Amino acid sequence: MEVWIGRDGERHGPYKEADIRQWLRSGQISANDLGWYEGLADWQPLSVLFPDEKPAATPVAPPLPQHAAITAPEAAADYAGFWQRFGAWVIDLIVLIVPSAIAFYAFGGLDAYKHFLEQVQGGADMATAMREYALGAQSSSIATVVIGFVYYALFEGSKWQATPGKLALRLRVTDINGQRLSLGRAAARNAVRLTNMIIWLIPMVCYLAVAWTQRKQGLHDLVASTLVLNGRAGEQAVTQPPRGRDDGAFNA
Repeated sequence: MEVWIGRDGERHGPYKEADIRQWLRSGQISANDLGWYEGLADWQPLSVLFPDEKPAATPVAPPLPQHAAITAPEAAADYAGFWQRFGAWVIDLIVLIVPSAIAFYAFGGLDAYKHFLEQVQGGADMATAMREYALGAQSSSIATVVIGFVYYALFEGSKWQATPGKLALRLRVTDINGQRLSLGRAAARNAVRLTNMIIWLIPMVCYLAVAWTQRKQGLHDLVASTLVLNGRAGEQAVTQPPRGRDDGAFNA
């Protein structure tokens, strides 16, 4: 378990539980300092989180450098809401229209659609016409899905941490600690978009989860351990304070 330490309105960490216990015993940190770890509803004094650890003497709190203001990591005010994310999705959808239309035409989707209309107007069986259209447009459908997948994965794994739609609404995608996504994690997050080839309902369900999860995460965020936060990448002075030194001392 990793624990964040809060003191004088500032946040530090995260640190390993074993180190926290050692520092409490040695008096390097105070039992009155606040602590928070993943799954805890709110900050609690370290004396509450680790009641069995008693300092040998009353510690004198050392001075601390200036870091991020103390709020629970990924504070609720930072989470992007459902309608913000929906607005970003609409913008990205508009951006993707041009390359998707080009792929649809280049891979025979338009010809398949024209053939479908001719069959319908000629009185052909609807089920047969739709089946033939699906087969004829298969390559173009796959191409448009791949374009969308690459678009989201590359932009969200980039230094901007956001697609053009999210940038327009001042949003960014991070891992669970507020850090930039690796390309692999960005790809894993957006793999759910490939389900468009199977059933259109699944992506909608993934987004609806944003409305009721505590940190406004979609199912794809929960699977990939990611967050969508307010503020563009680089606007926050410190997204995660430095960890403790390798020598085991409290470095806050």
